[in-house]
Amino acid sequence: MKKFLLLPILLLTACNSVYVKPNTMDKSQTIYATRGGYGMRRSIKETLEKRGYNVVVGKMKNSTRISGEDISGDVETNEIPHNARYVVKIAERTEKFNPIWCPFNGFWWWNFNVSIADQKTGEELMTWRGRGCADSSLRKLNAILDALEKKSE
Repeated sequence: MKKFLLLPILLLTACNSVYVKPNTMDKSQTIYATRGGYGMRRSIKETLEKRGYNVVVGKMKNSTRISGEDISGDVETNEIPHNARYVVKIAERTEKFNPIWCPFNGFWWWNFNVSIADQKTGEELMTWRGRGCADSSLRKLNAILDALEKKSE
């Protein structure tokens, strides 16, 4: 019985891999994020705004319609504003409604890669490959941001 209970715990520990450079982000700076996306991208932008960041999506330079066997849709080229100190890149797969695994944790299952880079120094401040329920992923995001943000003295 103990071995059966241990397996789900071990599987959950492998769901996230995070690298952080602590005390490197200044909340008074502007952060660029790409527009659109599924729930994870929208939620990251909302969380950053709630924490005091000025989140911008830039100006669209052009949009091209592509169509092929495997893909179709619009490809946008956006201009990153000159005052954007940080860039957050979010790659996410289609979210899945998961009422069995995530009934009290947001109902949606996310699978994603997130990166934050400093445009001034060229350093990558955070990388996060993860998957999990929406609410627990947002709690992890807030813990990651707590570590990233410079502490006021």
